[in-house]
Amino acid sequence: MATTKKPEAVDAVVVGLGANGGTAAKVLSEAGLKVVGFDRGPWLRAHEHYSGDELKFVNRNYMWPDPTLFPRTLRYAEDEVAQPFSFSPTPQMVGGGTNHWAGWVPRPRESDFMLRSLHGDIDGMNLADWPFRYEHLEPYLTKVEWAFGVSGIAGADKYEPYRSKGYPSPPLRPTRYGKRFYDACNKMGINAFPIPHAMVTNNHNGRDPFNKTSFWNQYGDPSGARSNVLTTFIPDALATGNFEVRAESFVREVKIGKDGKATGVLYVDPDGNEVEQDAKVVILALGAIESARLMLLSRSAQFPDGLGNSSGLVGKNATFHEYLFAVGLFDNEIDEPLNGFAGNYISGGSLEFYETDENRGHIGGCIISASQTCHPVNWVFPGRPTWGDALKDADRNYYNYAMKIGLILHDMPVESNRVDLDPTVKDAWGLPVARITHRPHANDIAMGKWQVDKNAEILEAAGARKTVPVYLDKMTGNTCHQHGTARMGVDPSKSVLNEWGQSHDVDNLFVVDGSGFPTATGVNPTLTMMANAWRCSDYIATTYSKGRVERLAQPA
Repeated sequence: MATTKKPEAVDAVVVGLGANGGTAAKVLSEAGLKVVGFDRGPWLRAHEHYSGDELKFVNRNYMWPDPTLFPRTLRYAEDEVAQPFSFSPTPQMVGGGTNHWAGWVPRPRESDFMLRSLHGDIDGMNLADWPFRYEHLEPYLTKVEWAFGVSGIAGADKYEPYRSKGYPSPPLRPTRYGKRFYDACNKMGINAFPIPHAMVTNNHNGRDPFNKTSFWNQYGDPSGARSNVLTTFIPDALATGNFEVRAESFVREVKIGKDGKATGVLYVDPDGNEVEQDAKVVILALGAIESARLMLLSRSAQFPDGLGNSSGLVGKNATFHEYLFAVGLFDNEIDEPLNGFAGNYISGGSLEFYETDENRGHIGGCIISASQTCHPVNWVFPGRPTWGDALKDADRNYYNYAMKIGLILHDMPVESNRVDLDPTVKDAWGLPVARITHRPHANDIAMGKWQVDKNAEILEAAGARKTVPVYLDKMTGNTCHQHGTARMGVDPSKSVLNEWGQSHDVDNLFVVDGSGFPTATGVNPTLTMMANAWRCSDYIATTYSKGRVERLAQPA
């Protein structure tokens, strides 16, 4: 492999330009730092490349990682040989997962930051408190909501914690299946409300609302109404003149100097050349799987077990959520059609069952939300026939008469649930791929079953003639949510990063994606990740880059 001359050194490199790397790029470049951002995927243009073409986006992997180039492997027990599996396949391109997401952006709860204080030690779990609290993150949650563009109603969720400002956009209108959900929740005394969405419904920051269809989940949105760092924060960073995007550039190693500090990164450019980019600060934002993998690949005499891994915890305590649901089937001869193709994918949700209730037989809880059953060709109906007259009858009878109530499973950290390097499977560059080892904790299974059954009850109250539950069996990575592989904490022997996402071992290495989460939350994590990335980047720009050190007073 050929090498080329080093480019000019910069203040910071950001590896991965999804939700979190895009946030870091915006904050750092707007603060005046010279920043280069790397993404191993392409830099697409929404209005040129995105549409509502189901086969292109759902069946032909237009946005998903090519498994022949970027495989991952998965096993469910230590004694198994991991098999190739497309686990948590977040789009690898500029904009990352915000290119394809449905865009739920609810806020975390105060309890999410102190699960160990609330519950102590539980057999098989590795609970830990976060090294900061909700009140430290709240200003940054507000910054993201307003700069990025989020729609919702402040106060509609009666369990929502303190917020310093309302939402910049009103909520999306309820769909027909959303109205069914709201009616059922009202009957049952459940607080339901419009799920906050990464979507603008008014003219916000020069973006116009769009007459939406519900088929934007898994698709690239050509309209610009759905918030995406590709069309918001990346342009903001570029407008400063301090930021450069290097797409289709695969970072294979973080380089370390004799002093134990990061000197920059080694990457493969689009022409296949190896290039070294020096920087004063290295920021990882590849997602919890690939950030852990890059740290483990970046071995040196100082770090023989992987970069920043003196604790031995890089890759461990991985959590992934799982989308579980109950489907409700209605009667096409009696009930009104639900018209799932109109409106938005998610319409109405609740956090009524979020906090721990010991009567349920598990700790924790999670968000629930109503949705259609998705695309015309690939719609979700467990047990749906796959061929012939039976398939046609099922489509005719149920496609327009089905809805889901789903949940984001709040899985608990287990140290042995982890990401490491596969000993035999390599990627297109000959490097070991990420191997995921995961077995659900009994609490995960109990929570999933309780909540799916409750969702089925709500569907029955909504008028469903039949319900079909989908429980947790094995973790599949179907949410594309990744956390915990480089957890934040105060004690370097029990964590990888400090409260600023800064490596305990390498003081100019920061990780600003979900890797740092000590525990998962029970809500979709991207808003929390982006707020934390903004907070950590603010620290880099205002404190670290000025040669100062600041420690956050730890909660009592």
